[in-house]
Amino acid sequence: MTVIGLTGPTGAGKTTALGVLEELGCEIVDCDALYYRLLETDAAFRGQLEGAFGNIFDGSGQLNRAVLGKLVFEDPRELGRLNAIIFPAVKAAVEKRVAACAAPGIVIDAINLIESGMGALCDVTVALTAPEEVRLRRIMERDGITAEYARSRIAAQKSDGFYRKHCTFLLENRAGSRGEFCRLIREFFQDFIV
Repeated sequence: MTVIGLTGPTGAGKTTALGVLEELGCEIVDCDALYYRLLETDAAFRGQLEGAFGNIFDGSGQLNRAVLGKLVFEDPRELGRLNAIIFPAVKAAVEKRVAACAAPGIVIDAINLIESGMGALCDVTVALTAPEEVRLRRIMERDGITAEYARSRIAAQKSDGFYRKHCTFLLENRAGSRGEFCRLIREFFQDFIV
């Protein structure tokens, strides 16, 4: 089994690439979904978050993302404290999924693949990027947001240089169509899946 780490900025085509990898027989681990599942099912994890940040859950027990976001995104130290809780919990859950996987490949889809230490679990790490103007258009269409807001989201993410330095491969999505992109992803990854 091959463990593949997939990362990269928003709007680069990771969702499409994950669909192709699933078609190739890989199990997909969506770290964002795993984080939200931990919020729902892991009392110790929730307790750590409450201990660090106070009353961040609403009356129905759901995480109040706006409250937590205000606390951590305005202060890099607080974001670091949050990540120090989230990263180990998600990594431990990913390790269990990898250990239980019977597929020929498993893909760890994580925006913070490198920063969280999950890249060390992988046989190969791949950053999928795309030209900024392409990402801008995709984000605006997908999320129904303005160009200004889309640009601010792009500016807040890691540069291609970060991915080039820390990942095994950097793939830039310059495909002219979705079909062409799917073919390129299939051709690139099929040799890694054993």
